[in-house]
Amino acid sequence: MAAYDFDTPVDRRGTWSVQWDGVADRFGTPGLLPFTISDMDFASPPEVLDALRSRIDHGVFGYTDWRHEDFLSAVRDWFALRHDTAIDTDRLVYAPSVLNQLSQLLRMWTEPGDGVVVHTPVYDGFRKAVLGLGRELRGVPVGDMDALAVELARPDSKVLVLCSPHNPTGRVWTEAELTRTAELARTHGVAVVSDEIHADLVHPGTAGGLRHLPWTRFGSGRWALITSASKAFNFPALSGSYGIVGDPDDHAEFLRRMTTAEGLASPAVLSLSAHIAAYRRGADWLGALDAYVTGTLRMVERRLADAFPQLGWVPPQAGYLAWIDLRPLGVPEAALQRELIDRERVAIMPGSVYGPEGEGHVRLNVGCPRPKAERGVEALIQAVRRLM
Repeated sequence: MAAYDFDTPVDRRGTWSVQWDGVADRFGTPGLLPFTISDMDFASPPEVLDALRSRIDHGVFGYTDWRHEDFLSAVRDWFALRHDTAIDTDRLVYAPSVLNQLSQLLRMWTEPGDGVVVHTPVYDGFRKAVLGLGRELRGVPVGDMDALAVELARPDSKVLVLCSPHNPTGRVWTEAELTRTAELARTHGVAVVSDEIHADLVHPGTAGGLRHLPWTRFGSGRWALITSASKAFNFPALSGSYGIVGDPDDHAEFLRRMTTAEGLASPAVLSLSAHIAAYRRGADWLGALDAYVTGTLRMVERRLADAFPQLGWVPPQAGYLAWIDLRPLGVPEAALQRELIDRERVAIMPGSVYGPEGEGHVRLNVGCPRPKAERGVEALIQAVRRLM
């Protein structure tokens, strides 16, 4: 495996970064050290950067098609090698982002007022998409299969949005849970949209030792898997995602809407280049990233165990987002945020961003060089101690 450098900081200030330059928009104070939005402070893999440079050197950026074997085979082979899953590339679709895909599928499969079921705490992008389309958001606690059965049985519950692995908790669903979810959806005629953008960031060595199982293994009836290489390989600003739509008629309708009403027939060519390079040549980098992030999460675990053993915090099974339940410490969220912002000068996402079920938690982004992550967890510890 090639040696990759995750320790050297990359200065992101002044690059229009939402996490760095936009911190005042969310936290009301400029200049904070951010541990917020779900992107990493690491440069994309050298293999991806080389592919982008090569495409830029070509110099012509005309209209582009994604339906070619270079892209399709890269996706097909990645699923086979990474997830031991065969996929039908005849069912692939393409869109600017996974949330764009979700919105399109909700328009296809629901009407205003219909229920859309999600697991709580819920990624705030899901809430905005569902409520913005005039649908009713219906939450069930993560892992509560009985509550899920009740919500899916409601006659006007039309879609389940499955986040797999789950954001913000970093939970990886078991085969038994996915099988039961598929049975419930099939029984009640509920379509499933599985957002699997965090799938390539599963940590096999963490609690449970689970691996990601794509929804293509479980889906029947109406279903779609939506994803992108942009999360794992850190190029979300290149704007590109793809999906797999199970039903042939739904697949055709999705493509029709994207190329007509949405006017999105031509993808961003640099995103295509990045996807192909990531899937063809990025596996070693991703393995090194996983080892680095896992080490950072274990550092967070040790620091929290030393400071607050009553929390019993364990690292997430996937991703670089540390979802930390502070409720046993009785620390008010508003007061904690003021300490973090005014005294520690850091921005850490409050759990309430992800709904009422997230209150009392924080989501600490540790997709960064370890010294920065150490500063973030130490700031959190000091702020909590002052409030206890």
